[in-house]
Amino acid sequence: MKYTTLPNSDIKVSKICLGTMTWGQQNTEQEGHEQMDYALEKGVNFFDVAELYPIPAKAETYGATEKIIGSWFQKNGNRDKVVLASKIAGWGAYTAHIRKDGFSKRAIKEALEGSLKRLQTDYIDLYQLHWPERAVNCFGVREYPYQNHSEQFENHLEILETLQGFISEGKIRKIGISNESPWGTMQYLQTAKDHNLPRMSTIQNSYSLLHRAYEYGMSEVSLRENIGLLAFSPLAFGVLSGKYVGGKKPSDARVTLFPNYNRYSSAQSEKAVIEYQKIAEKHGMSLVELSLAFINQLPFVTSNIIGATKMSQLKENINSIDITLSEEIINEINGVHKIMPNPAP
Repeated sequence: MKYTTLPNSDIKVSKICLGTMTWGQQNTEQEGHEQMDYALEKGVNFFDVAELYPIPAKAETYGATEKIIGSWFQKNGNRDKVVLASKIAGWGAYTAHIRKDGFSKRAIKEALEGSLKRLQTDYIDLYQLHWPERAVNCFGVREYPYQNHSEQFENHLEILETLQGFISEGKIRKIGISNESPWGTMQYLQTAKDHNLPRMSTIQNSYSLLHRAYEYGMSEVSLRENIGLLAFSPLAFGVLSGKYVGGKKPSDARVTLFPNYNRYSSAQSEKAVIEYQKIAEKHGMSLVELSLAFINQLPFVTSNIIGATKMSQLKENINSIDITLSEEIINEINGVHKIMPNPAP
C-alpha cells in the first residue's frame, strides 16, 4: 500500500480508501465485516462512510452502514487502526427523512452524535459536509444551475465555529467538504483564515476517466490551497469495468438494480469505455486497474475511494495501487479524453 497524510495534519492515510455505501442494502453486515478485514490486512487504513448510507437513501435503512462499521469495531477492538471519515447529510428532497435544517448548529450536533453512537466510537477522524445547502452543479449536473441561483448560501462562519466546538471536545479531528465548487471551497478557506478557525482538509468530489471536470477549476484549488481530493465514483458506478458494454445488464450490478443511476450510461460514455478498454488490453491490464491507477497517481488526489459488492472486485480495486502508468499510457488516455472530454456530467 502507498500512504500520504490528510492535508495540514500528521494523520497517515492509505491512497486507497474503502468506500462503504453498499453495506446494509446490497451487502450484508457479514460481507461488510469481511471487506474491512481484507482491506485492513492489505494496508487500507482509511474508511469512508456517511450517515445517510446505504445508497439509495431510504428512511428504513438510514444509518445502517455506520452500524455495520460500529459492530466491526466492537467485535475486533481495532478502532485505533482505522482513519474514519463520515459525513452529515446536506439538505435535499431525498434526505427530508433525516432532517430539514441543513448545517445548523442543532443539525450538526444531532448528526455527529448519531454517527458516533452508531459507529461505537468517541471520535471521527474526518467529518465532512456531504453537499452544499445551495444549488450547485453536482450529482450529474454539468452546468451551473443559474435558474435556481439565490443570494442565500451557507453561513460558513457559523458552520466552522460549530465544528470548532466539536474539535475542541475531541469528537472530530479534521473536517472536509464534498460535492463543492471552487467558490464554496474558497469561502470556507477564507473564512477559516479570517477568523482563526479550522481549515477544510479535504474535498470529496466525483472523479473518473468519464468525468474529469474536477480538473477545470478545483484541481488548482487543491494544489495551491493544499486541500486534497478524495475521489469518489472512480469506476463510474462500475461502468468503467466494461460490464455494461453492448447493452449488458448483469442481474446483481448497481446500474441494473437502480436504473435511475444512469449518469455514466450514455452512448458517448460507452464509446469512451471501449477506447479505454483497448488501452488497458494493449498494456496487459484490466480496465478497472487502468481507471484506478490513473487516479491513484494524480498529484491533487489524497485518496481514491473504491467500493465493491464482491470480494473479487475489492481485491482487483486494491491491487491497482501496485500499478504505475507510464507516460505513454497517460498520453493515450489523454488522447481519448481530448476526443471525448467528460462524456458523463
